[in-house]
Amino acid sequence: MKMSETRIRPDKFSAGFYFMTLTRILGQPRRFFGDLPTEPGFKNPGGFLVVSSLFFTGASLLKGLSVQPVLMAAILLVNALGMALIASSLGYLVVLLTMGRCRTFSRFFSIYAFASGVTLLVAWVPNFIWLTEPWKWWLITVGLVHGCKFNWKQAVMVTAASFCLLVFIFWLLLPDII
Repeated sequence: MKMSETRIRPDKFSAGFYFMTLTRILGQPRRFFGDLPTEPGFKNPGGFLVVSSLFFTGASLLKGLSVQPVLMAAILLVNALGMALIASSLGYLVVLLTMGRCRTFSRFFSIYAFASGVTLLVAWVPNFIWLTEPWKWWLITVGLVHGCKFNWKQAVMVTAASFCLLVFIFWLLLPDII
């Protein structure tokens, strides 16, 4: 069933849209990304990412390891939201530089936001980063194949390049951060 065929309006973010999207990504990621609208916009993917980021932030704070919980909450929330935006921007840049302008940024952002949003729901569990990060990048690759109609080679190249660029940027910034 396509997202546009449901009783939940795909152009309006709601709790029903959130849980339907979560169920579809977990159950049939290939079909979910294949059914994305041609122009998904930013409201629904952004709303999905915000709700998942808020859950991630709250669950992370429940571990009680922070001396300044408000500051830590702000850092965790900005990180959860910002990483999806940065990664999708880098992926889009890779596509622009290698394949030319063949897709819209909102389509790219939606794939990265939905993939990140799903994995954020379990990323707060200690040591689960070893599972959630590969899972997120796999979902992004699947999204690029089925949502952007890239072949597997192109999707893996875009995913690997955006991941490597992300690591490289943080490696460059690390001396300034510490």
